[in-house]
Formats: sequence, C-alpha cells, structure tokens
Amino acid sequence: MSTSTPEESRSSDDVCTPDALLHSAPAKDVTPEDLVMAAGRDVTPKTLDWARRKLESEGMAAIEKLLP
Repeated sequence: MSTSTPEESRSSDDVCTPDALLHSAPAKDVTPEDLVMAAGRDVTPKTLDWARRKLESEGMAAIEKLLP
C-alpha cells in the first residue's frame, strides 16, 4: 500500500487549474437537460420533470449546488 500524498504522486508536469479559471455557471440559461446531466442522471421524462421543478424553485442556484 502506498503512503504517498496526492501531491507526491503527481508527475512534475501535472499542474492544478487555478480556482480563478474554474467556472461552473454556463454562459446561457440552464436547461432541464443540463441539470439532469449535471446530477449524473439519465435524461427521461421523469428526471426532466424533476429538473423543471427544481429550476423553477431555485433558478440558477440549482445547478451551482451540483457543480463545483
């Protein structure tokens, strides 16, 4: 079993993306399909209904809760 930390196991050319460059908010409105896929679910009529209700009640915050 290895006792190395994640930093030690990285190669020298493996660099983390700075937080300032990471964005989860889309440039356009989030669709129910976007929300379903971000939740890791299959796109079905049932999950699309769930996503529509979630977007209506929470707006853009619904997807931001799912994405980093």
